[in-house]
Amino acid sequence: MDTIEYYNKYASRIFEDTVNLDKEKQREQFLSLLEAGDTILDLGCGSGRDSLAFYEQGYDVTPLDASEEMCKLAEIHTGLEVLNMSYDDMEFDEAFDGIWGNEALVHVPEDEISGILTKLTDALCHSGILFLSFQEGDFEGARSGRYFCEYKREHLERLLRETGRLELLKIWTTEDNEREGDAKLLNVLAKKIS
Repeated sequence: MDTIEYYNKYASRIFEDTVNLDKEKQREQFLSLLEAGDTILDLGCGSGRDSLAFYEQGYDVTPLDASEEMCKLAEIHTGLEVLNMSYDDMEFDEAFDGIWGNEALVHVPEDEISGILTKLTDALCHSGILFLSFQEGDFEGARSGRYFCEYKREHLERLLRETGRLELLKIWTTEDNEREGDAKLLNVLAKKIS
């Protein structure tokens, strides 16, 4: 079973496990860099939790997820149309003022991350803001029926610098409420540069 099949098969359980997670502090930091009414792509929107929060605050939100079943649940939860699309299929050209990717890229193999970052940067308007969070660590491979790729801070900073099109604004660590133990998330805020 691949990762998308996993999300399709267990969509209801994943929805229940994630729809009420508190990401308010991360959203506030992201939104502090945007203007009221700006366009936001919610990358890997899952339950639609963050899309709904952005929409209720007056932002023009486009939720996107590769799992058809997660899209259906997110549409019910948010009342918004959700794009069912893989990251590889994205071809947006300066369409969004901000891209929110809360753990959206945790399943992307490291050898594919540069191509996805290019697509995300292409999708951002000039000076657009990118938020991403990754599981902190050095593991890459299958775990619990899905593929995961973790990053250490220095490695992640290097990957973002290598794009040549993103200015790293902030990187910080938070608790990962979805994993047991002392698991951490690396949160990144970056700005598109010319």
